[in-house]
Amino acid sequence: MKILADLHTHTISSGHAYSTITENAQAAAQKGLELLAITDHGPSMPGAPNLYYFGNFSIIPQNIFGVHILRGVEANITSHEGELDLPIRYLKAMDIVLAGLHVYCYPGGTEEQNTIAYLRAMENPFVDMMVHPGRSEFKLDLEKIAFASSHLHIPLEFNNSSLCPEKGSAWDSCRLLAKAVKKYGSPVFLGSDAHYHDRVGDLELTLQLIQEFEISEEQVINTSPQRIISYLKARRQKHPLRV
Repeated sequence: MKILADLHTHTISSGHAYSTITENAQAAAQKGLELLAITDHGPSMPGAPNLYYFGNFSIIPQNIFGVHILRGVEANITSHEGELDLPIRYLKAMDIVLAGLHVYCYPGGTEEQNTIAYLRAMENPFVDMMVHPGRSEFKLDLEKIAFASSHLHIPLEFNNSSLCPEKGSAWDSCRLLAKAVKKYGSPVFLGSDAHYHDRVGDLELTLQLIQEFEISEEQVINTSPQRIISYLKARRQKHPLRV
């Protein structure tokens, strides 16, 4: 399986990442990627950019070093109701919107509370994909999440960074997620969650995981840049408020 896009990367603007958009794009080109999403954290993350940053995205070229650039955000879920930390007018201007749970941004809760928050964010018409449900910081009902993903057609992320030893490794929970994704045929994407340019396109551990559970190539959206663009276009056509 060949992955041609990295849909989850950060730049120096996130506050705890250390490369520029240009450096990330150059790294993507050198690794043979055809599409790169820039998804810096939403403003509730300590050190993250303010709304002015996201409001000025039109100046970023859509092609750098031959790589198609998606200008987006990793929005933070901030409440048990699944609220996000960017106003709608900013979300609707993004090329791609990821959403997930993060320490410092979400108050924490029981498995049921966390799962409800995650599912409500997944149901948000301005959210395109959901990130790192397999992380261990917040316990989630991964069976319910995979089932919802299959019915809502919202891709879930297998996050390479979550599987790295220096991050504490989330292999056990990610295996539970993979088992549920296989069961329900949920759409997925592989994300590096790169916070430095040398990690852009680093998806080896996630590839090992999906091979272990024989998750089909048809389920993995970032095997084709055109498939990603078509999916994002269809999301916007389905929800007129996003146009």
